[in-house]
Amino acid sequence: MAFTLWNLYEATLLLLNAACILHEERFLMKYGWGANQNIQGFGEPPTVKSQILNLLRSVRMVVRIPLIFFNIVTIIIKLIFG
Repeated sequence: MAFTLWNLYEATLLLLNAACILHEERFLMKYGWGANQNIQGFGEPPTVKSQILNLLRSVRMVVRIPLIFFNIVTIIIKLIFG
C-alpha cells in the first residue's frame, strides 16, 4: 500500500477528530491535565503542559465546524469510491 495524499488527509482528519473529542473534565483531569492544573504566576513563562492544553483548546474552538464538513465529504467519497 502506497503512501498517498488521501492517506495523509485521512490521518490528519482522524487526529483532529481525536483532539476535538477529548474532554478535559472526564479524561484529561484523571492524568493531571485538566483546566485547573495550569495556574501560573505573573511573569512566569508558560510550561509545555499549559501550551499543549492551550493548543488543544484552540484546535477544538477553530476546527469544530469545518471538521463536520470534512467528515461528511470523507464519508461520501468513501461510499462512492469504496
